[in-house]
Amino acid sequence: MNAVGVLVSVRKYDGSLHWHHSTVRLGEDEHGVWLGAPVGTVYSKGTEGPVYTTREARVMLIPRDAWWTGLFQAAPARLDAYCDVTTPSRWLHPGEVTMIDLDLDVCRTRDGGTVFVDDEDEFADHQVRYAYPPDVIARATTTAEQLRVALTEDAEPFGRCRRSWLARMPEYRPAAP
Repeated sequence: MNAVGVLVSVRKYDGSLHWHHSTVRLGEDEHGVWLGAPVGTVYSKGTEGPVYTTREARVMLIPRDAWWTGLFQAAPARLDAYCDVTTPSRWLHPGEVTMIDLDLDVCRTRDGGTVFVDDEDEFADHQVRYAYPPDVIARATTTAEQLRVALTEDAEPFGRCRRSWLARMPEYRPAAP
């Protein structure tokens, strides 16, 4: 794969480093910029250093001016979609993108496609801890509900589109029909 490396740097509302990992830029379409993370990608948290290494190919969508990011995972991951509710992503330069994690995650399981909102308790705690402004709280909750509906309906980019980008990852092997 001949692609440009991109560091994904996720922060908390106070600016502290949260999750960070390396990806490669796969391309872009009407939905945003697509990044790839091959098997063996190391995810680090804050200043703790490496926390885990992926066992599956992944692609990440960085949408334009949206309050979320999307992570799409191949098997053996239990979740096929994991969307973080975030502030709109900012490109610091072509090799680094950053966003603020607003705690809420909207996920879809691989087996049966159950969709659920995760970390609502963390979102409630952090509203107090980080003093989220009312407009940020409203935007985050609205975005989580919109993502829940879109994932449930397999609306694009959560349907065929994400599968076509995932197919570009060398380690991806679609399941037999």
